[in-house]
Amino acid sequence: MMRSLLVRGMLAGLIAGVLATLFAYFFGEPSVETAIGLEGGAAHSHSAPGAAPDAHEHPPAGAEAEEEELVTRGVQSTVGLLTGVGLYGVAVGGLFSLAFAFVYGRIGTLRPRVTAVLLTASAFVVVFLVPFLKYPANPPAVGQAGTIGSRTSLYFGFVALSLLIGILAAAFGRKLADKLGAWRGGLIAAGGYVVLIAVAAALLPSIDEVPAEFPGSTLWSFRLASVGTQLVLWTVLGLTFGALSEKVLARKEVTSPQPG
Repeated sequence: MMRSLLVRGMLAGLIAGVLATLFAYFFGEPSVETAIGLEGGAAHSHSAPGAAPDAHEHPPAGAEAEEEELVTRGVQSTVGLLTGVGLYGVAVGGLFSLAFAFVYGRIGTLRPRVTAVLLTASAFVVVFLVPFLKYPANPPAVGQAGTIGSRTSLYFGFVALSLLIGILAAAFGRKLADKLGAWRGGLIAAGGYVVLIAVAAALLPSIDEVPAEFPGSTLWSFRLASVGTQLVLWTVLGLTFGALSEKVLARKEVTSPQPG
């Protein structure tokens, strides 16, 4: 059974990754292209206008070849984008199937489809949306090269912290549901998560490296497309996996020996 759910989770993740890629290509790539153009223009502006060329500043032979992109921009925005998002979807789908197998039957008598949808909604908020609100994604030309490592560590550290607090809140809410009812227990657990993650977000350092001259419309379009891409991926994953898992679990119930 676990193998069947894992395979279906990875398949659902692949389907979600393909559809998320299409969304990112049509709605995210235009802002990426604009940002890359701004980055190139800023690089050219560093040279003094009208200055006479200096023979000592000429690049050595073969330098241009070394600076050429190993992968063209066209490949990056199509095959590269599909490969990256597709593999991400497969990985997320596999992990999601394991989480589904753990929670199914432990949060009430919900159908597999409903359990999958609720789980994906929770995962979208905890794994992506909350960390995104603290450390939003930035397009090219935004951010300093020297802070890439620290920015990456802070982001993934906050993702791990959000996931840990979310798991603890879910476990605590499950215990409260036995005493206070599912509705009250769920509200208290959600409130506890919000309070703890808000305190953690306030204590962690903020990062604001957006240049003052960077167009706000481009930044907004890129971040909106980032949220939309993740929303498409998680929505398709939940709906597809819910449908696939319900068929598998329905067959298991039919073939399971009945007591007596």
